[in-house]
Amino acid sequence: MKFGLFVPQGWRMDLVGIDPSQHWGVMAGLARRADANEDWTSIWVYDHFHTVPEPSEEATHEAWTLMAAFAAVTGRVRLGQMCTCMSYRDPAYLAKVAATVDIVSEGRVEMGIGAGWYEHEWLAYGYGFPRAGERIKRLEEGVEIFRQMWTTGSATFEGEHYQVDGALCRPQPLQGTSVPGSKDNGIPMWIAGGGEKKTLRIAAQYADYTNFDGSPEGFAHKSEILKGHCDDLGRDFGQIVRSANYNVVIGRDDREVQQRLEWIREQYLRAGLTPEKADDQVKAAASGPAVGTPEQIIETLKRLEKQGMTYAITYFAEAAYDTSGIALFENEVLPELVDKQEHGHLWHLGRR
Repeated sequence: MKFGLFVPQGWRMDLVGIDPSQHWGVMAGLARRADANEDWTSIWVYDHFHTVPEPSEEATHEAWTLMAAFAAVTGRVRLGQMCTCMSYRDPAYLAKVAATVDIVSEGRVEMGIGAGWYEHEWLAYGYGFPRAGERIKRLEEGVEIFRQMWTTGSATFEGEHYQVDGALCRPQPLQGTSVPGSKDNGIPMWIAGGGEKKTLRIAAQYADYTNFDGSPEGFAHKSEILKGHCDDLGRDFGQIVRSANYNVVIGRDDREVQQRLEWIREQYLRAGLTPEKADDQVKAAASGPAVGTPEQIIETLKRLEKQGMTYAITYFAEAAYDTSGIALFENEVLPELVDKQEHGHLWHLGRR
């Protein structure tokens, strides 16, 4: 199994109380921490502009700006977004941005892409909020533009929502040209979301990786749907790496786990949530698969690995303030699960 680490960028109210002048130092420090530990394959951020669980005036740093910055301060770990919203940026422009970051990072970019869902954010930024079918169609068209630009250096496409006429991507990404990358896409493509009729079908057609429901029951169900689409399209299901995101609440015993959950509640109260909304967030956090002692989390992840979940992307709510949970996970969970035979940042190439 491979592991990624979300770096707090504020979207989940995880920089509250830290002065903005210190934000980059916190984020860069965590990025360098992961870069120095080969058990972490990747670091991740979210592509959002307004906080959750509700919009607020707390900080949310922009994803692709952070991609470029992380590329400059790390040298090994791979760099991803979970996941970029296709409609927030023109796809030809975004393909060019990703290619530049791939060059700055010397071939370490992962393209996480999805249709988008945060209505308040869409409307506030003037993007409208199209029906789901249109958002998903934009995703499909944009992915085709990405593929052309990264693998051929230009794109010509006449779609319902996007049209490009010889859009150039020079230089192309390093991945797929001068360094190994995705055979079909150049930059590895993560298509995120569990929509069963359309999103998973797009994933079956284009994705190197998927990212959907990480619960044992949900993961099994989505995997079966994805396999069905692969069979219909003639795609080898085994070519697609299936991943999921996990909110980690870890403690040496039940008491320490509970203390971390209590900290999460206090954090949301500091951010301005009502006690009722803070309680809802704690309830959701407590019900996740990666909550418990190291032994309990290992057991759960091993069960998921048997189901085909071979890439876990982890989030620690307290990471900007307290790294003891990350340290416990690094010391006791990762050694039991990391695949040493397929180690390093180009591990995915063996699955092509």
